[in-house]
Amino acid sequence: MTTRPEPAAASDLATIALTLARRFAAGATMWCLAPEWPEHAHHVAVEFVHPVIMGKRALPAVAVVDDDPVSFLRVHARRDDVVVVVGRETRPARSVLERARVWGLTGVWIGSGPRPEAGAADHVVWIDDDGRSAPYDGRLTQQYHLLWELTHVCFEHPGLLAPVPMCTDDVCITCSDEGTVAEVVQAGTAQALVRDPRGTSTVDTLLVGAVAPGDLVLLHAGTAIARVDAVEDRRS
Repeated sequence: MTTRPEPAAASDLATIALTLARRFAAGATMWCLAPEWPEHAHHVAVEFVHPVIMGKRALPAVAVVDDDPVSFLRVHARRDDVVVVVGRETRPARSVLERARVWGLTGVWIGSGPRPEAGAADHVVWIDDDGRSAPYDGRLTQQYHLLWELTHVCFEHPGLLAPVPMCTDDVCITCSDEGTVAEVVQAGTAQALVRDPRGTSTVDTLLVGAVAPGDLVLLHAGTAIARVDAVEDRRS
C-alpha cells in the first residue's frame, strides 16, 4: 500500500516538478548524487531516463558516483542543469549543493534525519526521522517516484514550460546592491576568471589578495570584495 505524502511535501514536490520540467524543456541534464546510498542515485537516474510508460519522454539524467563529486560536476555540469541529492545532512551533500548554486545549477535535496538549515538547497523535501530506516523502507523512493510522475504531468501542459523571465539589465534596482558568490577558475596577479550563475567573467582581486582555482569569492560590481569559506573549509 502506497502512503500519501504530507500536504507540505506534496506542495513542495509539485513546485520542484514544475522547475524540473522547465529545465528539461530548455535542455538541462539532471545529475543525481547519493553519497551514502549510491543505489538511490542510480534509481533516480533510471526513473527519469527510462520512459516506463508509453508516450512519456526519456529525460537526460546521470548518476554521479565519483569519489570527488564536486570536481566531477565542475567539469561536466552546465549552467541551468539540475543536481538532485538524496541523503542525510553530510559534508559531501552540502559541498555539492553549495557549488551547484555558485555554478548556476538548481539544487534539489531529498533527505531524512535532522533537517538542514533553511536555504541549504533551492528545493528541499525532507523526512523528519532520526532513525536509519528511511533509505530502505521506501519513503525516500516514494518522493522521487512522485517527482518523476509530477514532472511528466507538467509536460502534458506545454503552457507551463515557458521559462521564467530573468533580470538581464546591467543595472537592476532590485539586485544592484547584492553580492554574488563566484568560484575562481583561473587566477592571475590582480585578476581572476570566475564562474557564477551568469557564466564566466574576469574580475579584479586586489581587495582579497592572491586566490587559487576553486576558491569562493564574493563579487560586487566586477570586483572580488571578500573571500567565502566553502563547506569543506568550514567543516575541516
